[in-house]
Amino acid sequence: MKYVPRIIEKELKEKLAAVGAVVIEGPRACGKTETARQIAASEVLLDVDKDARVLAEIDPAQALAGPTPRLIDEWQLEPSIWNHVRRAVDDRRAPGQFILTGSAVPADDITRHTGAGRLTRLRMRPFSLFETGHASGEISLTELLEGMPPKAPQAEIRIAALAELICKGGWPGNLNQPTEHVLEANQDYLNEIRRVDIASADGKRRDPAKVGLLLRSLARNVATPAAISTLASDISEGNVATIKQHTAAQYLDALERIMVIEHQPSWATSLRSRSVLRNTPVRHFTDPSLAAAALRASPNRLLQDTKTLGLFFESMVVRDLRIYAQAADAEVYHYRDKDGLEVDAIVQAMDGRWAAFEVKLGSQRTDEGARNLLRLAQRVDQDLCGKPSMLAVIVPSGYGYMRPDGVGVIPIGALGP
Repeated sequence: MKYVPRIIEKELKEKLAAVGAVVIEGPRACGKTETARQIAASEVLLDVDKDARVLAEIDPAQALAGPTPRLIDEWQLEPSIWNHVRRAVDDRRAPGQFILTGSAVPADDITRHTGAGRLTRLRMRPFSLFETGHASGEISLTELLEGMPPKAPQAEIRIAALAELICKGGWPGNLNQPTEHVLEANQDYLNEIRRVDIASADGKRRDPAKVGLLLRSLARNVATPAAISTLASDISEGNVATIKQHTAAQYLDALERIMVIEHQPSWATSLRSRSVLRNTPVRHFTDPSLAAAALRASPNRLLQDTKTLGLFFESMVVRDLRIYAQAADAEVYHYRDKDGLEVDAIVQAMDGRWAAFEVKLGSQRTDEGARNLLRLAQRVDQDLCGKPSMLAVIVPSGYGYMRPDGVGVIPIGALGP
């Protein structure tokens, strides 16, 4: 299969030019190895080469020998190699020595902190719509953060096509594959998560049935700030198997470690009003296709349930915003206060610039999204946080433009880094 360029390639090259080693972290099958191979001069694959794993254990210096940058794939399968990489970076005193990839964060994370100044991390996610060619990128998130108004000709992703994009997801292995094959592959992916992958987070065995129930509960609550108690109650209701709240929390932690789920934290800001922020994170899978697979939702089924389709669309937008925001040295948050005001996504750059976005499945709800964004702008103490660089509603199709009230409208098919 022909390699499809990724947005993080630029960031990877920049980091390799600055530090001795870069760790690419991301869920299994999101394309870490292939992207690293575009830059690496040699490789050792610990997940498929048993001899390499033995060598890494008994003679790590030999495993690290080779032209640089040297790719060490799935390094967490032999965690002891971390310290050897760190020492090699110290000894060689040159940037760009190693690229490590991993689809799980080892439970004992203490040794990883000793890499400060020598190693840096880079998060990788499945494809965005821009990377797969379903979005033109004519509206740049980087430029929105600089205050440039959105402007794009009509970009149309029909609702039926949107449902299919959500169900297929951004997995490289699914590109150009028939939908029915992809849906089956995504089911297999979830089965591997609950039976095998989740144990790689900390070595603990977990009940696959209960993991499956938690994944279904997360899918039912995707793009919402569901509390752990809500998830545990949802699992226990109507099921033979039950799960306690502390057990659900442990399962969630394991799923985060293997990067299957990625919570969207709340935005910390100062307000003029006395509104109190709610800090529960919004729940997301790393790719909305996993939520669809957990509910066994086909594109046709999603089209019959527009509420769920809307939540899955929001989750897909958040996935893409995270990819574009990372390229702009920014983070993606959500806003929710006790007065009932919610805003789907806040993108804030490291220098403090911020933009707020509402996600609406239908253009007829653009006015509703604009009202929420204008209310947010009124509540934020702009003396402390600065004025928003952009307020905009993201929709499936249409033109990119600025409304008379100063709120932008952005079709997802035009959005890019």
